[in-house]
Amino acid sequence: MSKSRIVIFGGSFDPIHVGHLALAREVCRQGLAREVWFMVSPQNPHKQDCCLSDERHRLNMVKLAIDGDEGFVASDFEFTLPRPSYTINTLAALEKHFPDKEFCLLVGADNWEKFDRWHRHDEIVARYGIIVYPRGNEEQPPLPNGVVWLKSPLYDVSSTMVRDLVSKGGSIDAYVHPAVAQYIHENKLYI
Repeated sequence: MSKSRIVIFGGSFDPIHVGHLALAREVCRQGLAREVWFMVSPQNPHKQDCCLSDERHRLNMVKLAIDGDEGFVASDFEFTLPRPSYTINTLAALEKHFPDKEFCLLVGADNWEKFDRWHRHDEIVARYGIIVYPRGNEEQPPLPNGVVWLKSPLYDVSSTMVRDLVSKGGSIDAYVHPAVAQYIHENKLYI
């Protein structure tokens, strides 16, 4: 029996926006995985958590955004792991907890450019594989075995942009799921 393939889409998701959702749908549409797990990172080793919203708020927003999307999972798996949460440790722990699953990582082209700085990066590529999505107008670079370039439209939205709009009193309706917009408003996030 073959293992079902799960794509891990890790991030701060502060907040999750329509670009995140569109990328995950594209992964499934292209048959690269049956499920996409949105792995909410409690602390990104490359960002440090100086300005992150509480992890429970970020997880709740992911749950609201993916409600009704079959094959999407909001995961707090990293919340129980030692911090900072290195990707290789998360993947190894997932593999141990879910032996019937095969895991793959989804990262942006900006992260792929500096992937050689990630902890045990060679092992991630060799053991799990990576799907890289475009972040700008970059061309597909030469990729090693185990790495796939996701042919996807560009989504002109970022979590930083959404936070800035909220802080300035602007509308975020075009950039986040309506339930996420309501959650941000009700919890007075980013003001």
